[in-house]
Amino acid sequence: MKKARTACICILLTAALSGCSSPESVIEQLASSGDPQISEPAPDKQRVYMDEIHGTLKDFDGNRLTVLDDTDTYVFDISQATLECKDGMIAGDKISVIYEGKMNGTDTGTVHVLKVADEYHNKKPLENKTTYGQVQNLTANTVTLKSRTGYTATYPITGTEQYYQNGIRSGAWVYLHYKGSFGESSDAPKALDASHLKVLSVSDIDPLKVPSPTPTPKPAEGETPEQEKQFRAVIRNIRLNTLDVTVANSDVALSLNLSGIPCHFSGGAAPGSYVTITYTGEFNNRNLDGITVLGVTGEIPENMNERSMNYTVTGEITASTANTVTILTGDGASVTCSTDKADNTSTGGLLTGSSVKITFNPAASRESNIYTCLRIEDA
Repeated sequence: MKKARTACICILLTAALSGCSSPESVIEQLASSGDPQISEPAPDKQRVYMDEIHGTLKDFDGNRLTVLDDTDTYVFDISQATLECKDGMIAGDKISVIYEGKMNGTDTGTVHVLKVADEYHNKKPLENKTTYGQVQNLTANTVTLKSRTGYTATYPITGTEQYYQNGIRSGAWVYLHYKGSFGESSDAPKALDASHLKVLSVSDIDPLKVPSPTPTPKPAEGETPEQEKQFRAVIRNIRLNTLDVTVANSDVALSLNLSGIPCHFSGGAAPGSYVTITYTGEFNNRNLDGITVLGVTGEIPENMNERSMNYTVTGEITASTANTVTILTGDGASVTCSTDKADNTSTGGLLTGSSVKITFNPAASRESNIYTCLRIEDA
């Protein structure tokens, strides 16, 4: 068999050499025939280990995350991670932290967090809860309530729907619906940390239901009916029962007393957003003299085009992740916004310490405490 194979090879070589091709061309053909070549073995690549931890979110400060599993507490640097939790970063929620590297016990300094997401097998979604409290303070981004048992908490209400049928003032009792768990606070013995809750609504009636406009009653015989009128204004600020606005398309500034009139802010009382002011009398376009304000109504974000939205929050950047930025507002709220789809014209590069104004969409953040950012600009 071996002799026959040798004879075949000799015949092939003889035929090739006796034809038009030279011996050199045959060698070239053999060299370029695609036969496997021997090469030096590649050095071993370092293995990348990936793992994840499931647990309960305890704390979040914008780029650091505290997670509690069955027995241990872990603190992760998530400044390079993406946040993909449907409800945002709410205390008490079940989450998964996906990372590369190996941990030694609870030491997270040797791992790189890639993503924070909802726990895949979580069978207990966050429940909606209700608290009832007496208003101590109200700003654009916070409301402070004191419960009947004497506990005080300041709740984040950026973009939160609010309806005060009988007006808003210090001492008024309101219902507040929320998701999440309170944290511990060292401010006072009976102070609760509500900073990582998601507030769903605030109202002095429960359930929150804004009544349809009632027709103006018919006047008595011989009386002239007082016609209701309206004008639009832009919110500049809210301080408990005082709403500061500027009349639309003008520089006329007004301060409205909300303590005795119904007011509804579907997307929160965010600076930059519009309200409609209903009144009777004759408005002189300079001040409130000669008119009686009957009610204040904000726009409904679900009915608006995102390009026309002007709900804003302003503050100093305190932290960031791969797809969020967290700012501290002037009224003391920590607000985290998603930057995935934001038009960023700010000049600070979203660095810590930069002052920015963020335009957000309240309709896209009804259930989440991470706000959908539309535009970022210098404050």
